[in-house]
Amino acid sequence: METIHTIEWMKQIAHEARARDRILGLVPTMGALHEGHFSLIRAAQRECAPVVVSLFVNPKQFGPAEDFSKYPRTLEQDRAALEALGVDFLFAPSPQDMYPAGFRTSVVVEGLSDRLEGRSRPGHFRGVTTVVLKLFEIVQPRFAYFGRKDAQQARLIRQMSADLNLDTSVVVCPIVREADGLALSSRNVYLKAEDRRAAAALSRSLAAVRDEIAKGERDTGRLLAALRRVLALEPRVAPDYAEIVDNETLEPVPILRGSCYVLLAAKVGGTRLIDNALIEPDGDSFRVTI
Repeated sequence: METIHTIEWMKQIAHEARARDRILGLVPTMGALHEGHFSLIRAAQRECAPVVVSLFVNPKQFGPAEDFSKYPRTLEQDRAALEALGVDFLFAPSPQDMYPAGFRTSVVVEGLSDRLEGRSRPGHFRGVTTVVLKLFEIVQPRFAYFGRKDAQQARLIRQMSADLNLDTSVVVCPIVREADGLALSSRNVYLKAEDRRAAAALSRSLAAVRDEIAKGERDTGRLLAALRRVLALEPRVAPDYAEIVDNETLEPVPILRGSCYVLLAAKVGGTRLIDNALIEPDGDSFRVTI
C-alpha cells in the first residue's frame, strides 16, 4: 500500500489510473477505523481497482463546542489495518493542504442540510459536502462508498453529486452492528462501560418500531411513541431527535407510504450517537432494515 500525503501526488495517481481505464474506488474516512469502515473497503474492492481510502479529520464539519481536538486519531493502527486488507492507496492530506490560507469556498445542499443533524449541528453538513466534493475532485473516483449509519449525510452527498453532474456514483452500504445491536462508530470508544451497555437502547428502540409495523401500525406518531418508550427505560440516554422521514426529501411523514427512514440521535453519557432504520414497501406490508 502506498501512503499519499499531498493533493498533487494523489491527483497524479488518479490521472494514471484513469489513463489506464481502471475503475478507481474511494472510501472517505476520518480514521479510527473499525469493521464498519472495513465493510465499505471490501465492497469497494469487489467492484474497483485500485481502491483509495482517504483519512482526514475534517475540521470544517465540527462545531466550536464539538470534539474535534479529542476525536480519535490512530494513524499507524489504521495504516496497518489497511495494509492487511490489501488497500492500494491511503490518502492522508494535511489540513493546511486541504484548506490553504485564503480558502473561502463552501458547498451547501439547500433544503436537506438544515434539518435533523443539520439543525442540531449548524454548519456540520456544509463542512461535510465541501470536503467530499474536494475529495471527489482530487481522487476522481468512479465509485465512492459511504455507510447507511450516516443516512442523512449519504442523502446529501447523492444530491450534491447529481446536482453538480459529478462522474462519481455514490454507493451506500449497510450498517454494521455489534452483537447487541449497537451501530459501529468511531465515537463508541468514548463510551464508559455503563454507557456502552446503555447505548444498545438505540437499536432496541428501532426494533420496537419494526415490531409495531409488523403488527400493522402505520401512524408514525404512534411508532415514534413506541421508540421513545424504549429509550425512556434507559436513564443514561438523552434523546436529541427521533423522526420518521421520507428517504428522499427527509420531510416528516404522518403515515407510512413509500420508503422512509427512522432517524435517531441521542447522547449516551457524554457521547452523541446516531442510528437509523430503513423502512421500505414490501407488497402490502413494509420491510424494516436496522
